[in-house]
Amino acid sequence: MSKYQVTKTIQEINAKIRQGKAVILTAEEMISLVKKKGPVAAAKKVDVVTTGTFSPMCSSGAFLNFGQSVPTIKASRVWLNGVPAYAGLAAVDIYVGATEPAEDDPLNKVYPGEFKYGGGHVIQDLVAGQKVQLRAQAYGTDCYPSRKLEKEVTLRDLPNAILVSPRNCYQNYNCAINLSNRTIYTYMGTLRPRAGNANYATSGQLSPLMNDPYYKTIGLGTRIFLGGAQGYIIGPGTQHNPDVSRTAGGVPQKAAGTLMVMGDLKEMIPRWLVGVSIQGYGCSLAVGIGVPIPILNEEIANYTGVSDEEIFTQVVDYGYDYPNGVPKAHGEVSYAQLKSGSIVVKGKEVPAAPLSSYPRAKEIAETLKRWIAEEKFLLGEPQSPIPGVHGK
Repeated sequence: MSKYQVTKTIQEINAKIRQGKAVILTAEEMISLVKKKGPVAAAKKVDVVTTGTFSPMCSSGAFLNFGQSVPTIKASRVWLNGVPAYAGLAAVDIYVGATEPAEDDPLNKVYPGEFKYGGGHVIQDLVAGQKVQLRAQAYGTDCYPSRKLEKEVTLRDLPNAILVSPRNCYQNYNCAINLSNRTIYTYMGTLRPRAGNANYATSGQLSPLMNDPYYKTIGLGTRIFLGGAQGYIIGPGTQHNPDVSRTAGGVPQKAAGTLMVMGDLKEMIPRWLVGVSIQGYGCSLAVGIGVPIPILNEEIANYTGVSDEEIFTQVVDYGYDYPNGVPKAHGEVSYAQLKSGSIVVKGKEVPAAPLSSYPRAKEIAETLKRWIAEEKFLLGEPQSPIPGVHGK
């Protein structure tokens, strides 16, 4: 006998989607329903909850095949608009990483560096249909005699282009402050001295893994919104760590789960893959991701009713503690407090600002909701689960 009052399967939900009968809400909309009607009633009514996040995600990149030349070449070094790509693959396969800067970038020699162009910008330019200058060098072999290649390419010219990101969609992340006496430049943005400001990431109540905190509905093969197209979760991301402190509702109180994702770059759009320059730190890529959560039972419905008031993160000093590996928190704050525009740290009111875009996250959740309602998007059945918390 099931321990749940409501039970559904992904196959049953997909059948309702095909029939145009599925009920879909965004995670933001689900909050009030769960609070007013309770998780059982919400689970009976709703079939899918859509989520979204749009934020710089440094561990992103794309595999590209740029096609053979005549005479043939086995590239050993490759640049795209002056940005080095990894060429230690087959003859004309490369990987362009989002954080790779242009080879002639002065980096932080002129501090703080501007990092005007890098791998993330290359990916955005390709998706936008712009021409990219490809330059390759080779050592030459009997079967691949050519030693150099230069040509302009567009995304359409490339035989294959696949976005494969090792670590996206962090489940939670630090709220960053700077307790030192000087301004510092970090991947969490510019932080003014003596806790002059606080920066945070993730979209809180809309964030995908906040709405399935124990990864009960997602895994290898889960279909997602990725870069404006349909993509897939292909496993846990690097640094995936489910074993952290959590609230009574299961929400992690610090950085926890991550996702590895992939999708066809040729189907994506530049609005949802945006090259980013982070002063004094480097280049990155802002990625739009949305994960549909199938409401299989009232437990999942309850998870998707989580609000910013119930999601907490740790305030971490990036002036000394973080770079020196000191595992110390200077307070805990909710996303409701962060989104109010200020938090209190050590008795001081500190202005808070997001690195993630909540309006864009909301747009992703709404877009995914529309795709499902229009029968353009079916749920993917996970073939292997994301590793979760033992016993949960």
